[in-house]
Amino acid sequence: MRPSPTGDTATWRDFVALTKPGILRSNLIAAFAGFWLASGWDLQYGKLLLTLLGTVLIMASACVFNNYYDRELDSKMERTKGRALPTGKLAPAVVLWYSIILGIAGFGVLFAFSGLLAGLCGIVGFVVYAGIYTMWLKRTSTWSTSVGAVSGAAVPVIGYVAVTGKIDLGAILLFALLFLWQPPHFWALGIRRVEEYRAAGFPLLPVVKGIARTKVQMIPYLALLLPIPPLMYAYGYTGMWFLIIGEAVAVMWLYMALMGFSKKAETDTWAKKVFLFSISYLMITLLVMILDTVHH
Repeated sequence: MRPSPTGDTATWRDFVALTKPGILRSNLIAAFAGFWLASGWDLQYGKLLLTLLGTVLIMASACVFNNYYDRELDSKMERTKGRALPTGKLAPAVVLWYSIILGIAGFGVLFAFSGLLAGLCGIVGFVVYAGIYTMWLKRTSTWSTSVGAVSGAAVPVIGYVAVTGKIDLGAILLFALLFLWQPPHFWALGIRRVEEYRAAGFPLLPVVKGIARTKVQMIPYLALLLPIPPLMYAYGYTGMWFLIIGEAVAVMWLYMALMGFSKKAETDTWAKKVFLFSISYLMITLLVMILDTVHH
């Protein structure tokens, strides 16, 4: 344990916070949804638990590495300057080793118990988030959000291929759902905190191209979510409930985003509404997908 300049000592809570529990929670639900969809209610509970464990350890490793690598930038942002590294509660070397140990454990579990393809999908998710996103694009390009979305989209595919052992249409639709969700979700947050990101030097889309351009760029992603529930229904992955509810929440999110072009729209209020709805959208969509998975 290391006292910070303010005299505070790191606790187990700081180690938990480094793994970004909010991100892990949504990733766990996504991995579970992928496993469940592929299983069609016929679950191998041991394999499910080990797949979730391996996935969450890998994602935790990537998030801890992100904290390690971003420690200088985090100290410049209101939202992140209270974290254990910027405040000096934990030494960078300790955090880096923590990430390495989590990663080795996660990949060990996934390759041993969930199959080669699940392990390879884990590698893709990790490399994109820790390597391409954190170490390169986050500091250099507005494409960081879209490319970084690949890592989150790999998560439900890990769960899916742990059951099927192959990439098929179901895996592609799951990947598309999570991939298309992330940029509009994150850009809504970026619009709300645009000055913070500008001050920290992040080339986020609203910082570089402006808020108006960001609003336009959100629309194709949201529009492309619309075919997913009908395709899942048509190919027998999910039933009528997912078709109706999944489509309804996708249309609502697109409608809310389009409201941002109204002359009456107050940007901050609108962005907050879109951001909060994006979280509800994902939870509702995944939950209904799980409950309405077609029995094999």
